[in-house]
Amino acid sequence: MTGSGRKATKFDRVLVVDPNVATAKQVASLLRSVWPSVEVYGAQDAAKALLLAGQVEPELVFVEAGGPGFDGMAFSRAFRRSDLAAREAPIIMVFSEATGAQILGARDSGVHEFLRRPISMGDLERRLAAVSGQPRDWIEGVEYVGPDRRRFNSADFKGTSKRRTDGNKKSQKINQALRIIVAASRQLEAEPVQAARALGTQARILVELSAGHDSLKRLGAAAALMQTYLQSVARQGTPPSRDQVETCAANVLQAAPEETRPKAA
Repeated sequence: MTGSGRKATKFDRVLVVDPNVATAKQVASLLRSVWPSVEVYGAQDAAKALLLAGQVEPELVFVEAGGPGFDGMAFSRAFRRSDLAAREAPIIMVFSEATGAQILGARDSGVHEFLRRPISMGDLERRLAAVSGQPRDWIEGVEYVGPDRRRFNSADFKGTSKRRTDGNKKSQKINQALRIIVAASRQLEAEPVQAARALGTQARILVELSAGHDSLKRLGAAAALMQTYLQSVARQGTPPSRDQVETCAANVLQAAPEETRPKAA
């Protein structure tokens, strides 16, 4: 039970990625104190962790921030950009010591929460409750893949969370999707796989956001055309054409309400 009285939903399968066997066992022991029947899997390096994640499909991942030959933030980025079924599972990063810059680095690698050693049961339960509570929006971009960083749980974070669009949540989501489309279309050649995935995800989001709203009908139609094109080339196993993607992106931006468009568009 957390200090707020909210109990964490149980995770049945947890992956602990830590080059140090002793500290990995400590995390596993604490988890079994919370959930005696939880299945805890361990990996000491990134390659084995990604392979194991594909086999067991963990519902939660604990990852050590660093160690001999191991970079937890690099692992987190690779995990988020993988094709694993579990790629959206919450990640809790564990630090022996952490500066504000390191915590922000964890946030930017796609981590949900963080813990500092020594780990107390109270801290662990609060983090478990946080990642099992209200789901955070998933951001599928190119430079960043992971949960919405504006809700990252860090007392050290002093950055702004203000976005250009101060209107309703739908307008904010449209603005965010448009900004990702602009960025991804520019990075199609440098990051073809992730850029295409980001474009397809944002097109789907815009179609969903536009449904049932006459004022967004043009935006929904333009996004649907982009989505159809991307699905078509994916089925054919060919990379998207840069020219075609740029045309689709331009049409989407033109069809969007002016107040939702990115400033540079």
